[in-house]
Amino acid sequence: MSGLYLWIKALHVVSVIAWMAGMLYLPRLYVYHCEAAPGSPASEMLKVMERRLLRAIINPAMVATFVFGGLLLAAPGAVDWGAVWIWAKLVLVAAMTVMHVLFARWRQDFAADRNTRPAKFYRIANEVPTLFMIAIVILVIVRPF
Repeated sequence: MSGLYLWIKALHVVSVIAWMAGMLYLPRLYVYHCEAAPGSPASEMLKVMERRLLRAIINPAMVATFVFGGLLLAAPGAVDWGAVWIWAKLVLVAAMTVMHVLFARWRQDFAADRNTRPAKFYRIANEVPTLFMIAIVILVIVRPF
């Protein structure tokens, strides 16, 4: 492998870690936000935290993940496109992206004081990226199929 490939791979891993850190933390903020009265100082502080987390960390990290991951996929001979694991991984990455979009929409609801979902909903939603992440790591490292 060329040195450039390894740098791209390292940057991809760093980007994924940053994306997942945000994806695991944002719904936890939503749980706390459910417990804060709309318009309260706590609610207003959580709005700022949620916006900054999404715009300054999660969104750029997702873009970087796609850029570096795309470069890895484009490297000649780096991926066996006949293997099932890569396709399963890409499906899970697409599902993680859907969760990202949903989290962003829910942030807009909180920003406008329109949230109607209970804290339990966000506790459950908080587990989804974790399950996707575990499956993706197993697919990439173990390559079970």
